[in-house]
Amino acid sequence: MHWDLLIRGARVFDGTGGPGRMLDIAVADGRVAAEGIDLPAEAAREVHDARGCWLVPGLLDIHTHEDLEVELEPGLPEVVRHGTTTVVAGNCSIGLAFGNQRRDGQDPIVDCFARVENIPKPVLAKAADRATWRTTGAYLEHLDGLPLGANITPLLPHSMLRIEVMGLEDSVSRDPTEDERRAMVALLERAMEEGYPGFSTDSLPLHFLAARAHLGKRIPTQYARFDEYRALTDVVRRHDRVWQMTPATDDAALTLKLMFLTSGRLYGRPLKVTALAALDTVNNRATRRRATGLAKLLNTRLVDGRFRMQALAAPFRIWSEGAVSPLAEGDPLMRRLIETELEDREARRRILEDPEYVEAFREMWARGKSGFGVARLQRLLRLEDAFLTRDLADMIVYRSPVPGWEGHSLATVYARYLAWRGPGGAAADADEQLAFEALGRGLRDDGEFFLALLRHFDRDLYWHYVQANRDPAVIKRLLLEPALLPGFNDSGAHVTNMAFYDGNLRALALALAESEAVFSRMVGRLTREPAEFFGLDAGRIDVGSRADIVLLNPQSLEAYDGEANVRYQYRPAFECHQLVNRSDGVVAGVWVGGRQLWDGAGFTAGFGRDRAGRALRVA
Repeated sequence: MHWDLLIRGARVFDGTGGPGRMLDIAVADGRVAAEGIDLPAEAAREVHDARGCWLVPGLLDIHTHEDLEVELEPGLPEVVRHGTTTVVAGNCSIGLAFGNQRRDGQDPIVDCFARVENIPKPVLAKAADRATWRTTGAYLEHLDGLPLGANITPLLPHSMLRIEVMGLEDSVSRDPTEDERRAMVALLERAMEEGYPGFSTDSLPLHFLAARAHLGKRIPTQYARFDEYRALTDVVRRHDRVWQMTPATDDAALTLKLMFLTSGRLYGRPLKVTALAALDTVNNRATRRRATGLAKLLNTRLVDGRFRMQALAAPFRIWSEGAVSPLAEGDPLMRRLIETELEDREARRRILEDPEYVEAFREMWARGKSGFGVARLQRLLRLEDAFLTRDLADMIVYRSPVPGWEGHSLATVYARYLAWRGPGGAAADADEQLAFEALGRGLRDDGEFFLALLRHFDRDLYWHYVQANRDPAVIKRLLLEPALLPGFNDSGAHVTNMAFYDGNLRALALALAESEAVFSRMVGRLTREPAEFFGLDAGRIDVGSRADIVLLNPQSLEAYDGEANVRYQYRPAFECHQLVNRSDGVVAGVWVGGRQLWDGAGFTAGFGRDRAGRALRVA
């Protein structure tokens, strides 16, 4: 008996893009030991009958913030149950590589993550309490000691690097000295030598600090100048690692200058870059074309880049608790509400009752919706740069103190309000009557109506809208575009605003709906291709490779509807509610390092207590 496990009778898609083959897979010592037809069952300690299932390499999620969740629930159950076996953490310039960095009364993990990733401060504080290491090497050793479910590999985050060298206050108020810049380069160099797969920065104008002294400040990475980015990415380039970046959507010149750092023609050697994000946005139809066109250009022989824009495998549905959602940070008026403490309902009420604020909001809300001018033309042509929808018809009520509104658009609710206010009007029920009476009869337009809802219900009005990726055919084209990589799931972040833990399954379902050949190609896009790009020992089913294996039920996968399987539930590890996904019946089995973690109906014994995953390093 020389194998630990024999998986028999599955149709195997190995991530190369070729057709599936009926194969048996044998596992020993956490690695694939043999593959073939009719391998002897007597040679294995355990035999798993996988007839009717499709077997694929463990899936990769390249854009997560699981560095927080792994401290509180290291099995990463919301990742594993959907067939993801390797996650890349430390994205968007924030992470735990230097521990909690609590110095001089500052709490950087709480201050950086709270608004950027919309995670409640008590959850962040719990994770920060456990982050007692001080160096990048000690962080990897800490991860090695956790009972990991999925594998995890952290990028070195730029904001935390600046804080480590400069302190939080100075990192957002002045340029680094030459000695400080050299110190950042040295720390990044050491992290690359320790096996970190890359480095992350961020330029998105939505990401602000949560500390009261810095509410108007963006996170530290956004105060770097080009020469700092150049010095740090030169380290990444030399080690052939990955730079994860986001564009400065409010500064096109800087964005282009940064993106062209990928160029081997300009800088002597190509730099691997993965950037957010190729989305088919509702407000601006040009966004997708700009993203894909630029990605293709950067990968031409002329530029000689290794550039991959990330693509999301789902409608980009954003959930909002009253005014609190990540994209609302893009509007200064909405931002004033978000800057308040999450539980400070009265502070938001005072803002919403300010007559000057109300008039400014009404003006913003109505911009471009009537009359003549550039704003009107941009709206008609779907070329607006706004992140937030200003159309009540897009905004669907998920949870409300008025149960009759749930599942309806706010445009429908507004129409009911207008009818109630008119001659002989009546509310649909007692709850609606009370709500309309509280709003009052004097609201002048739909913008003021929306503000009145926020003032009366605050976070109890939980609604959602699709900001991008409404067309499944367009999503599939983006996922299969060679200049892009599937990703941008943001797993582990935006706990009440997004639910894309099942992003990889959504991508596979879209592909399978077209053909088995496209499915096989998509498997490669989610396994071998990202693993090779990041330099990780993952994403393969070859003799000698890590035995990270997923069994799928093809019939259930083909019928899977991710939009219908979002759940809002309490996470005991977080001590708060979270949006999650449920794909039960689709994933028939998950093995990480040869250890089974999911059996199709639930987690196996020892999950979350015994280590299966590893902190992956680049050799």
